[in-house]
Amino acid sequence: MTVVGPFGLSVRDHALETDVHAGLAAVEEGLIEATKSGVPFITEAAQHLVRAGGKRFRPLLVMLAAQFGDPHAPGVVPSAVVVELTHLATLYHDDVMDEADVRRGVPSANARWDNSVAVLTGDFLFARASHILADLGPEAVRIQAEAFERLVTGQILETAGPREGDDPIAHYLDVIAGKTGSLIAVAGRFGAMMSGADESVVDILTQYGERIGTAFQLADDVLDIASDSHESGKTPGTDLREGIATLPVLRLRARAADGGSPEDLALCALLDGDLSDDARHAEALAGLRAHPALEEARRDTVRCADEARNVLAPLPDCAAKEALSYLCDSVVHRAG
Repeated sequence: MTVVGPFGLSVRDHALETDVHAGLAAVEEGLIEATKSGVPFITEAAQHLVRAGGKRFRPLLVMLAAQFGDPHAPGVVPSAVVVELTHLATLYHDDVMDEADVRRGVPSANARWDNSVAVLTGDFLFARASHILADLGPEAVRIQAEAFERLVTGQILETAGPREGDDPIAHYLDVIAGKTGSLIAVAGRFGAMMSGADESVVDILTQYGERIGTAFQLADDVLDIASDSHESGKTPGTDLREGIATLPVLRLRARAADGGSPEDLALCALLDGDLSDDARHAEALAGLRAHPALEEARRDTVRCADEARNVLAPLPDCAAKEALSYLCDSVVHRAG
């Protein structure tokens, strides 16, 4: 068994390993080329996160989905570049909204320069993604536009919060389906579609992408609480400090609202207070790390990953299907 790609996926098939390695290398070259500008400062800012590395989860999914058709078809690598550029652009914008200091183990663009540079660099990446997308045909443009609408809608729903009477956990799952699941679904769809796979296969891999995208984000939620910055590449508890309730916090609040213990209520009160103070922030993190709500969030992650795996059942047995199943295990492993 060997390891393929920055995400650390293990596969057993040498031909698949070779194809995925070659595809990811071509995507990396495409990302560098797409982020060049005639203005050196723009190049520096646009390549800031590209050169910092990353899991390249979305391009990896494109490469695996393409195995169900012709993985060397001309649209496969450009579509992976489009998806990753779009993802990178959202990171620049997210870091401004979250006032994050660290991203992928390096200073965030807004911390290194300022918010205006970060926002405009994100816009530049969106523009470059659109330029590449235009060569992939009107159907690809429509798919990307619909996903981007869902992504922005998810961000707005997160900002607005649940309406009176809404279940906060159901609302949150809708948010991450838009913010994260939509683009990862496009990765699965583009990989299958650009490779010429059957429409039924395209549909299955789109559904798989949506579900594993949700699991991926839930794993990130757990990692943000449970890890240190060395493991995650960003400052732990960033969402806590900004008052953004991710799944572990929502699970805690649900327990507190349903006859919770004094300890549950005290931790909720701490989370609802001002966490800009480092000592209070550290206390809140420690409380969540020791609370059963974190384990509940881990179980939610496992459930979503299992749903993604089950979607694959109708696909023919092959090395790529096995790798996609292992990918579910890799996502869960990140959440501990």
